[in-house]
Amino acid sequence: MIVEKRHNKEITFILGTYILCYFFRLMEYMFIRTDRTILGEAFIHKVLGILVLVIALRHLHYRWRDIGFVRSGAVRGVFVGLLIGVATFVIAYGVEMTIQQMNGNAPTLRIYISSFSIAGNNVMQTSVLFFAMCIAGNMINVVMEEGIFRGLFVKLFESKVSFTVAMLLSSLLFGVWHIAAPLREFLDGNMQTSSFIMAALMQVLLTGLMGIMLCLLVKIAGSIWTAMAVHFVNNFVVNILHVVTLSGADELQVIRISVAQTITFIGILIVYIAKKSYQKNTFR
Repeated sequence: MIVEKRHNKEITFILGTYILCYFFRLMEYMFIRTDRTILGEAFIHKVLGILVLVIALRHLHYRWRDIGFVRSGAVRGVFVGLLIGVATFVIAYGVEMTIQQMNGNAPTLRIYISSFSIAGNNVMQTSVLFFAMCIAGNMINVVMEEGIFRGLFVKLFESKVSFTVAMLLSSLLFGVWHIAAPLREFLDGNMQTSSFIMAALMQVLLTGLMGIMLCLLVKIAGSIWTAMAVHFVNNFVVNILHVVTLSGADELQVIRISVAQTITFIGILIVYIAKKSYQKNTFR
């Protein structure tokens, strides 16, 4: 009975933390709308999310290394993550450029800062200041989201269920986390109900799968650094490197991102299965 109550408290703690962070997210998306300003990034709720994470760790008597922020191998982990991210996006951009070239759209690569949203890119800047802001914003994002979803939530879920179930639950929450963007477009009247439902389901599916991929990567690496680096590249590259054609920019961005994430997911899954099989045979 005592153990069951402790587990229930942990689940309640996860849901409470999630709801609080989501409240901050909705307040920024719906009212402050920082990503619609010249800053081009909704970062306030993520800074508050990091503060929530700090308070949660103190309350649970956890250290940062308990949720994956292990000092040993941090540099190597980041390097491997950046390498994975860059390699997969080289392929993804190649696929996108090839498709556009075959369609006669004369694609070219251009570097400028933009913020991706359901409604389209709304910021286009090329100054060093905005590149620095983009890097800082994405670093805040990966610290908050990886720390909360792949760090704290997975650890708490694992105290009650297996890693696989913990991974799925955390990734489901991560998927629902991304409904905020299409919800705003729907409430603003920019999307019909059917379009909103489809966009919301796609967000849950695609970001949920990304969450699974990042959970597996944390399990493989034994720390959170590689997942953070992969996540950073995934967001940062989309913000700065654009495929411009005769008819517009980033028209096949969804395909590009899907290709990159599919390649990464399959590769990480293969490594995870191979490592698990090796450990099973070694310690049999």
